Amino acid sequence: MAHDWNKRTKAVHTGIRRSQYGEVSESIFMTQGFVYDSAEDAEARFLKAGPDEFIYARYGNPTVAMFEDRIAALEGAEDGFATASGMAAVNGALMAQLGAGDHVVAARALFGSCLYILEEILPRFGVEVTLLDGTDNAAWQAAIRPDTKVVFFESVSNPTLEVVDIVSVSQMAHAVGATVIVDNVFATPVYSDAIAQGADVVIYSATKHIDGQGRALGGVILGTNDFIRGTVEPFLKHTGGAMSPFTAWLMIKGLETMDLRVRAQTASAQAIAEGLESDGTLAQVIYPGLQSHPQYGLARAQMGSGGTVLAIDAGSKEAAFKLLNAMEIFLISNNLGDAKSIATPPATTTHQRLPDAQKQALGITPGLIRLSIGLEHTDDLLADLRQAIRQI
Repeated sequence: MAHDWNKRTKAVHTGIRRSQYGEVSESIFMTQGFVYDSAEDAEARFLKAGPDEFIYARYGNPTVAMFEDRIAALEGAEDGFATASGMAAVNGALMAQLGAGDHVVAARALFGSCLYILEEILPRFGVEVTLLDGTDNAAWQAAIRPDTKVVFFESVSNPTLEVVDIVSVSQMAHAVGATVIVDNVFATPVYSDAIAQGADVVIYSATKHIDGQGRALGGVILGTNDFIRGTVEPFLKHTGGAMSPFTAWLMIKGLETMDLRVRAQTASAQAIAEGLESDGTLAQVIYPGLQSHPQYGLARAQMGSGGTVLAIDAGSKEAAFKLLNAMEIFLISNNLGDAKSIATPPATTTHQRLPDAQKQALGITPGLIRLSIGLEHTDDLLADLRQAIRQI
């Protein structure tokens, strides 16, 4: 049975819908609509569509369904809904279930766009949001109230790589009936056990490790069948955040090699973090796989690895810019999880809009550089970083 397979096997074989031609590679059903045999069939499908019956590509599509089924099988979720981007997944998972008077508790160390939804958009609709230090379990206990509707956090925060205790926070949230939503991008589906650890809903930006080659935007929301089809689908199919069939096909192809890519990237990230830390030339090296990381033990227990991303602090904005401009292999960009190694200065890019005091509270210093490790040879990447560091 498929549920007994290893994740790497599931990533290749689950969710396939073959046409009458028996193709090996998954087909792209590049259509926006579907034809009914009769008016009666159309009426019946609109009343209640079966699992392999489709109405409109904004509601569902065979290629998109293959991707949803496959990533759900990897995550251990009952179902999934694929979205046009990772942020469409974050927004959809939150907005689909929240209304005026609801209370959300969230970690404050989040990607800039996630913070925008929590701080700017949700309050416009009367949703109360409490932000806290995600690594402080006592703060979660104090903030979660009997009327808390949703708890939201990144399991590993962007960009400072703080690790949140999924098991403990989920237990606190479930004690009051709150839904736990985990953005698990940095953990990746390869190392994720978030649902088994207590999360109700898991979100991925498929743009990152799932595609893994910088080709397309995409996202996915994973959870129970009741939540996905009863709460998420009605919201997203009417608000238009659906994934396109061609993008879904790209993501399916990305899943086939994701395990191999992510494990290779993680091995390089570990070696690079250890090398840079032992050099002792940087103000700070942040990586959950280093014993110096404050949540090293939790990261090992929760993910079993440090992941593909690390952060370094060059000491100042000027030094960071000089280091970035001296790199020969690393690209200056704002994506992560790509086959190409990417360097990002969060203070001046992804988190630029945050007030300086908030950046300081989050540990986003002017000299911080987030490094997403790609598939280049580890020795070349470490040599590139070292020669760039020598420039400062």
